Amino acid sequence: MIYLQIFWAFFISNILGYGGGPPSIPLIQNEVVDHYQWMTNQEFGEMLAVANALPSPIATKLAGYVGYEVAGVPGAIVGLIATIAPTAIAMILLLGFMNIFRNAPQVKAMTQSVRPIVAVMCGVLSYQFVMGSIEQIGIIHTLVLGILAFFFLEKRKIHPALVIAGAMCYGVIFVS
Repeated sequence: MIYLQIFWAFFISNILGYGGGPPSIPLIQNEVVDHYQWMTNQEFGEMLAVANALPSPIATKLAGYVGYEVAGVPGAIVGLIATIAPTAIAMILLLGFMNIFRNAPQVKAMTQSVRPIVAVMCGVLSYQFVMGSIEQIGIIHTLVLGILAFFFLEKRKIHPALVIAGAMCYGVIFVS
């Protein structure tokens, strides 16, 4: 039964996550944290931070990690298959129609209408992570990490993996 739950959680998240990884993250978080309660919001945030520092698509990393944590190697395999299956099915079924409907006004309108929804979902997820961070490490450390991350990412153009690694070092030195 657990394999079916893992498959369903990641299949639904990725079939509804129109536009790639960022739109899928809040959907995966909803399934993993809220619906099945396989991990807490803090654990999900930590997993997401580490997953962002690693190469490859974010949804597959999340599926592999959660699947492994919940049901071992078979769970990781089921999670990965469930993550890849929606895209594979859609590509096979829709490849023939791609050139026909590419410039259709309905398709353009659908794409434009999805963007604000994704932005709101990512904003809600960010808010939840900030509130969780404030609860866990306090407002001072959260502000320091946020300001430093903004400075290094936006002003100094440092690679996000290095910023995440720096934040982890900060946490080891100042928070623990």
